[in-house]
Amino acid sequence: MDQSQILSSPAARRDDPRLDRDAAALHAALSELIRVYQFRERDQICCHDLSVTQCHALEVLVEDGPLSMNDLAARLFLDKSTTSRVVDALERKEFAVREPNPADRRALHLSATRRGHDLLTRIREDILAEEKRLLVEFEPAVRREMARLISRLARAAAARIDTSGGTCSSIG
Repeated sequence: MDQSQILSSPAARRDDPRLDRDAAALHAALSELIRVYQFRERDQICCHDLSVTQCHALEVLVEDGPLSMNDLAARLFLDKSTTSRVVDALERKEFAVREPNPADRRALHLSATRRGHDLLTRIREDILAEEKRLLVEFEPAVRREMARLISRLARAAAARIDTSGGTCSSIG
């Protein structure tokens, strides 16, 4: 068995000393990227009378709605009470609405209103214009690979998040 076959097993990869260095470098890079994006998003979104969390909730409702409160909370990685307050604010601003679930009259569906759809379209246009200014410096193949790798990383990280409202746990 050659070195590439040995390092191809998951157990061997976890024991690879380079993994510690790579994990630290990834954490530092992602932390900086997230910090920059959070502030940039906040500055772009607040002009529309929304918090970043409200905007993320509106985005989920537009893309995946109608949803139950539990489903929205899970997609936002928030607890149900925090999600309820976010939805309350979206309703007051007439960007979302709670409606009876046709399949279960005891339950509610959360949906974006036409006004919410229109607002999200304007916000996305602003953000995408900024993304284009950022990406113009990179070759097309690099841009595509960045998007592919970041999406893959996001899916892998999301798959490891407990959305059941549990308590803190150690990483194992």
